[in-house]
Amino acid sequence: MTLLGWVQIALTLGLVFAAAFPLGKYMSLVYQGQRTWLSPVCGPVERGFYTLAGVDPQRGMGWKEYAFALILLNALHFALLYAILRLQYYLPWNPQGITAMSPQLAFNTAASFVTNTNWQAYVPEAQISYGAQMLGLGVHMFLSACTGIAAAVAVIRAFTSGGLKTLGNFYVDITRTALYLLLPIVLVATVYFIGSGMPQNLSAYASATTLEGASQTIALGPVAFQEAIKELGTNGGGFLNANSGHPFENPTALTNLVENFLDLVIAFSLAIMLGHMVGEKKQGRALFYAMAILLSLGAAGAYVAESGGNPLLTHIGVDPTMGNMEGKEVRFGVAASTVFNVSATGTSTGAVDSFTDSYMPLGGLIPMFLMQLGEVTPGGVGSGLYTMVVFALLSVFVAGLMVGRTPEYLGKKVQAKEIKLAMLALLILTLFILGGAGISLTTASGLGSLANAGPHGLSEMLYAWTSASENNGSAMAGISADTPLLDFGLGFAMLAGRFAFMIPVLAIAGSLAAKPKLPPSAGTFPTTGPLFVGLLIGVIIILGGLQFMPADSLGPLAEHYTLMTGKTY
Repeated sequence: MTLLGWVQIALTLGLVFAAAFPLGKYMSLVYQGQRTWLSPVCGPVERGFYTLAGVDPQRGMGWKEYAFALILLNALHFALLYAILRLQYYLPWNPQGITAMSPQLAFNTAASFVTNTNWQAYVPEAQISYGAQMLGLGVHMFLSACTGIAAAVAVIRAFTSGGLKTLGNFYVDITRTALYLLLPIVLVATVYFIGSGMPQNLSAYASATTLEGASQTIALGPVAFQEAIKELGTNGGGFLNANSGHPFENPTALTNLVENFLDLVIAFSLAIMLGHMVGEKKQGRALFYAMAILLSLGAAGAYVAESGGNPLLTHIGVDPTMGNMEGKEVRFGVAASTVFNVSATGTSTGAVDSFTDSYMPLGGLIPMFLMQLGEVTPGGVGSGLYTMVVFALLSVFVAGLMVGRTPEYLGKKVQAKEIKLAMLALLILTLFILGGAGISLTTASGLGSLANAGPHGLSEMLYAWTSASENNGSAMAGISADTPLLDFGLGFAMLAGRFAFMIPVLAIAGSLAAKPKLPPSAGTFPTTGPLFVGLLIGVIIILGGLQFMPADSLGPLAEHYTLMTGKTY
């Protein structure tokens, strides 16, 4: 560890934390329909879309109608993306003549990009055309991000007043997300990325002759634009197989910082937006502080774990000064690599500039555990915020049990119905993570997908099901995922992790919206101070620990102690 390394981590997180406050305020204006500095440009376009689509922006939707509109639109886009992947050979912009994906891989990929997971069981350079990238994957990077943010906005509206019958209009929320938030930032980031050396073209792949005289094919394409939405929308799907470890996707240390910033900024800003929309800024800041503390601890822990080097290599004389550099870019180093990895798994991004399979066992455990906590540090765009609200409800419920009082959150009584729905949502994720990994490890197909035996092999499989169910999309590179078991199994886990979780959350929002908003009383548990932040962090960690640490103990923890004895598998 070095002072420069700590400064790199602090600079990355500090820039994000500082930017979240003005961006959160701006977003609150957007979703409350108030005028912003982009209104003169985006307003006419927004109204034109409503006219063409026959949408009445003043008509609100109850939670069931909101959920139905959300599911229907995403189901239609799932079918459209599946068709694009199966027919990509016939689409324009396919200079390589890339053929159709197999049915099982197309299903997995469609489920992946519709759910904001962006799990890639394929090699992008060889298995997907420019046309499919732009018309299929690129479109869904926007749509999935808009869907998550819209659901979060609907949940926030439930706390803005009492006796509400609607949660807003889903079509209005996704339109405003795209026009006022995602597109402007993506366009600016794309211009910067192009200037930094990322390709943005439709050219055929280039051929080069290496110094040894061999021929090398160099993949090109419209990389810069997809890189911007990949990070900003917490998508993570790389245009190239090496993702942000590839110099075309991440040319310099400065682009690495910008990508990391884009990855985190909206998710943190949503907590600040909540405070503005409910009229109590401290409420949003409490959630923000919990997210920030957990992410900072994760970044620090991963940096410590990776800075010590590999004891097996140190034992045979390798200098450990640079830390564990296996699977990392020399141009980024340990500190920038670990904070990028932790940011990507603390959100639902899954993008990587280093490879988790090569991390030390404890360094690999931290990203996996951040996902297992529910992707709330700060989580994906939208999904992190509404999942954090679920944990906040559970926290005030625990506090209510201690003092024998009906719990309240943001002026709404939290009763049995909301707690049952909250636990249903969380247990859906646990079922797919532990059940999916357990079943896979008892089948020949599942075991055949692993490149490693012993605890590390268990970690690879557990990480895959965690990543899919939590809609993250990162993976340990030692797992071969394009098999019927994992293509279909992980595909269904992605869909359940997104929509089977989201529907109970919207049901909670609908239930709370209809309740009166009560003023604080002498018996109200305060949800803005350090006590609540500590309780919230404790509930998140304890729930994660109780559910997943037994399995994690057999994987990364067992590997760590085995490694300390000098043994390998």
